[in-house]
Amino acid sequence: MFKLRPQIEDELWPTKAVEGDVIPFSCVSFREGHDLIGVELVINTPDGETARHRMHPGAPGTDSWECSVQLTGIGMHRWHVEAWADVFSTWRHNAEIKIAAGVDVEIMLEQGARLMERAGQDEAAATARNRELTTPERLGGMLLEDVLDALEREPIRELVTHSPERLIDVNRKIAGVAAWYELFPRSEGAIKHDDGSWTSGTFRTAAERLPAVREMGFDVVYLPPIHPIGRTNRKGPNNTLTAGPNDPGSPWAIGASEGGHTDIHPELGTIEDFRYFRSEVERLGMELALDIALQATPDHPWVAEHEDWFTVLPDGSIAYAENPPKKYQDIYPLNFDGDRNGLYTEILEMFEYWVTQGVKIFRIDNPHTKPLQFWEWVIYEVRALHPEVVFLAEAFTRPAVMQALAQAGFQQSYSYFTWRNTKQELEEFLTSISKETSAFMRPNLFVNTPDILTEYLQFGGRPAYEIRATIAAMAGPLWGMYAGYELIENVARPGAEENIDNEKYEFKQRDWAAEEAAGRSIAPYVTKLNAIRHAHPTLEQLGNFEVQYSSSDDLLVFSKHLAAEHSPNGEADTIIVVVALNPHSVIEATVWLDPTKFGLDGASRFEVEDLVTGAHWEWGTNNYVRLDPHEVPAHILHVKHS
Repeated sequence: MFKLRPQIEDELWPTKAVEGDVIPFSCVSFREGHDLIGVELVINTPDGETARHRMHPGAPGTDSWECSVQLTGIGMHRWHVEAWADVFSTWRHNAEIKIAAGVDVEIMLEQGARLMERAGQDEAAATARNRELTTPERLGGMLLEDVLDALEREPIRELVTHSPERLIDVNRKIAGVAAWYELFPRSEGAIKHDDGSWTSGTFRTAAERLPAVREMGFDVVYLPPIHPIGRTNRKGPNNTLTAGPNDPGSPWAIGASEGGHTDIHPELGTIEDFRYFRSEVERLGMELALDIALQATPDHPWVAEHEDWFTVLPDGSIAYAENPPKKYQDIYPLNFDGDRNGLYTEILEMFEYWVTQGVKIFRIDNPHTKPLQFWEWVIYEVRALHPEVVFLAEAFTRPAVMQALAQAGFQQSYSYFTWRNTKQELEEFLTSISKETSAFMRPNLFVNTPDILTEYLQFGGRPAYEIRATIAAMAGPLWGMYAGYELIENVARPGAEENIDNEKYEFKQRDWAAEEAAGRSIAPYVTKLNAIRHAHPTLEQLGNFEVQYSSSDDLLVFSKHLAAEHSPNGEADTIIVVVALNPHSVIEATVWLDPTKFGLDGASRFEVEDLVTGAHWEWGTNNYVRLDPHEVPAHILHVKHS
């Protein structure tokens, strides 16, 4: 047996899943000659239970075997494959051919009778030896449904072979299924005064925004760093090098006289205020995610106390963060090659502190600029004590590095989704994340961030914002957006791919209610998308994405299907998404569907409900579609299997 799947190449780390994932297992297994074999998947769960699942032949001629299993318990699952000589199936195959041809009839019947005795089917064995019955009756007694069912449950196994053991780390559901919403607490409730000064929003005022976030259907509230912000070389508006007296600085410039990574910016409140905010998040049925940026300003206590945690240049100065020719004068990167034990321990204790404050989800800033072995170590150490903790890697870098971070422990990852806009790009990208890397990497499809405002959003208007949200929310179990997306904030800083008057460097006042009342918010559409996600379990799966086809390059079509046996209500769940890609023009096209990809083998016509408009149609293998993205950007169709 070989080519066990799922597994990471070289078997350096376990593969990953979340509760409820339907995992496709497969292997290649064969034996010499023409005798048949049986193959079984054996899963040992964290609670000590053992489950066995018969595997079935894959594509003809490949000697592949496969089955899909839904995993439920949290923790490390151990699995292997067992293959054996299937003497009953081999006998049955030969007997049906030989007896029909009148060859070795009595020998075949006696062989069958002995197999029946081994299987405890004495009545079938007696029938096989009863020469007063006809030959078909004697054979048929060994092929009755209850006999075959018993042999399926307890097969006669000879020459049993065991594969090596493999591991799957199953995380709680929110590690792989969630809608994220990012907000800056300092902006929520901030007040600008006539003299240009500001009163910062606090955790208490930011908590007033939470009911609206929950009403939109989000599951995770994500906060940028909440720590004291350095004053030395503080950045001003739009990333200028000089800050005025009223400029709050970037939250990612961590550390000041008030403290560092385990302290709270005093303008946001106290630790009690933070706990209140977190409790309000949880009261509303959401979870809190906290940004962790492992870097320091020149004012951070670490700089004075642990110079060896940084890179000291020949002139005695400490190196700033750089991405040549860019230089980030407000940040010192950490040097993990100096006092390794001291720095590792400090960071582990920092994570432990925030876990004790109720934070169970961490979004890690720029993890690809830190050693991979450090992440493997610290994630293991944190989760050994707190297996419920989730780590999201914010790494926009080379594919091999992003994938290595996921393999080493990160349960979620940012991705290139933000820059995949054409039909071909999206089909290739979404197929890749669902098929090629899904055993270890779970992309969180953020539509925007404080750093990213793509040209597609800058120039596509409201339709572009609805289109990108549709694709992210429907194609992936994880998606997210940064506050202001719902208000179509699409003006970029000249020459940059980010919003002008960026919230990273200044307070931002928004009148959410007034904008929605005036029809300038897509919050109602986002609410609908998240409601569809919560209602349809097929959208919680990563690996079931299937490309469907259309005659237009401006139309993306895909389906997601969950079989009835894996659905919570015992009914198959299928969603077909037909979404415009050109935000400027009406699109007319033919959509071709392959119903075998969503459990309707041979069906030519079926009923669908459009979950966006409420319309009902009869669809088939080919369908005319007309979409005006200024009115409705997509059809999100629920297939009526009944």
